[in-house]
Amino acid sequence: MVRVVVGSKNPTKIEGTRLAFAQYFDDVEVVGVEVNTSVPPQPFDSETIRGAIERAKKAYSPEYDFSVGIEAGLFKFEHTISGYLDFQVAAVYDGENCTIGFGPGFEYPRSVVDEVLRGKEVGEVMERVSGIKNLGKKWGAVHYLSKGAISRTELSRISVTMALIPLLNHEMYL
Repeated sequence: MVRVVVGSKNPTKIEGTRLAFAQYFDDVEVVGVEVNTSVPPQPFDSETIRGAIERAKKAYSPEYDFSVGIEAGLFKFEHTISGYLDFQVAAVYDGENCTIGFGPGFEYPRSVVDEVLRGKEVGEVMERVSGIKNLGKKWGAVHYLSKGAISRTELSRISVTMALIPLLNHEMYL
């Protein structure tokens, strides 16, 4: 059995991690633990990557084969409507090595980003816009904005899968 701990109690991150590992391992157990990071509640750019790494490393203990940290954040990009794209970043840690993966990026409406730049969190703004309480722990803003085509669980699965690539191909990354 492969045992994995996620540095979050968010059910979408836990399930996305389970789905990612289940693609490669027959018997997977995934649990979530709450961890604190030095990253602000609404991370931008490299803070997002740092948050994923901190979550993975702080969640790790020798009773697990792997730990996972997942952090969503806004990355500044030219040629976008709002100036930012949202990416979910995953870090997978095996006690020695930490690998990083990104999920697909998407853009929030400019009005949402404007409120975030004034100090609000994306989740808070999107709960108000969508009318769905605890949106980030259910389907995520991406589910609302994509009209149900993709969920936050799926973004988590993809980002964790991308982070697993160097570990699955260890001999190529020596």
